[in-house]
Amino acid sequence: MTDSFQMHYLNYFHSEIDFGAIAEVHQRLQRWVNQQKKGFLRYRVPYEQLSTYRAAHTECGADTVTIGLAEEVTAQTQQEIKEQLRCFMPWRKGPFSVFGIDVDAEWRSERKWNRLRKRLPDLSGKIVADIGCNNGYYMFRMVPLKPRLVLGFEPSVQHYYCFKALNAMAGFENLDIDLLGVEHISLFPQSFDVIFLMGIIYHRISPIELLKDMVAALKPGGTLLIESQAIPGSEPIALFPEHTYAKVPGTYFVPTGKTLENWLLRAGFSEIELFCSHPMSSEEQRRTDWMEFESYLDYIDPEDASRTVEGYPAPWRIFLSARKP
Repeated sequence: MTDSFQMHYLNYFHSEIDFGAIAEVHQRLQRWVNQQKKGFLRYRVPYEQLSTYRAAHTECGADTVTIGLAEEVTAQTQQEIKEQLRCFMPWRKGPFSVFGIDVDAEWRSERKWNRLRKRLPDLSGKIVADIGCNNGYYMFRMVPLKPRLVLGFEPSVQHYYCFKALNAMAGFENLDIDLLGVEHISLFPQSFDVIFLMGIIYHRISPIELLKDMVAALKPGGTLLIESQAIPGSEPIALFPEHTYAKVPGTYFVPTGKTLENWLLRAGFSEIELFCSHPMSSEEQRRTDWMEFESYLDYIDPEDASRTVEGYPAPWRIFLSARKP
C-alpha cells in the first residue's frame, strides 16, 4: 500500500467505529485523486515539489500562520516556492507566510478565528474535526491549543493538496486531512470531542439532518462550533433563494440566528448560544493578488449595499456553540 493510502488518523479512534467502511471510502477516493489527469496533476505536482522543504520555524499563534522564515532558503529557492504556492490559487483562507512569502488570501480568516477563540472549549488532548477545512488555516491555528488530533474533511482536490503541501513543510503530526465530505461524518459515531462546522450548513438541502449527524458524531458532552451565512433579523425564518444567493449556486436555506438556534435544538443539542452576529463586508472578503476572481463587492447591489445582486438581504455571519447532552 502506498503512503497516500495510509490512514494514520485511524489510530486515534475507538474500536467501535467501522474501520473497514472508512478504509473503503478512503481507498476509493485515493484511487480517484491519484489518476494521471491534468485536473489532479495541477495540484499534485506542486504538492510534491513543496513537500521536499521543511521549515525550521513555525508560528500558529499569531494572525498570520508562519511556516518557515525567509532566511531559511536562498532567494532562488524562495522564488521557486512562491511559484509552486501560486499553483493553488485562488487562495480562499489565510493569511500565511511561507519562507517569507506573504499569502494574502481572499478571506481575512484571522478575524473569524478571533471571534471563535474566546468561546473555544479546552482543546488540549482532544479529538477535533474541521468539516470543509479548506487549506487548513483554522487547523493550524488550533496547534498551540495542543489537540491530540485535528482531522480535516475536505473533498476539494485543490484545497486537499494545498493543506498537504503546507503541513508537509510545517510538520505537525497531530494534523491530518482526508478527501471526505460532510456526508462521511456518519462513519465516525461518537468519535469527536469538538466539531467545527463553518460555512457549510446553507449548502445542504436538509440542514436538520446534517445537524443530527453532528450530534451522532460527537462524544457525549462534546461541542459543536457552527458558523453560517445568515440574513438579518430575529424572526425564526430562512431565505430559500430561487437560483443563487450572492451569485453562489448550491445555496439552500439561509437562516436568521434564531432559526439556526431552533434547528440545533430540534436536532438534539443543548446549551445553545448565539455568541456573534455581524454583517459581511469587503474588508473581510475581497480580491487580492492571490485570489484574482470575483469577491464580496461583486455579489452586492452596487446601488444598495443592503441587498445582493439578486435583490435578497445582504449576508451576515452568525456564530453559535452547542453541546451534545
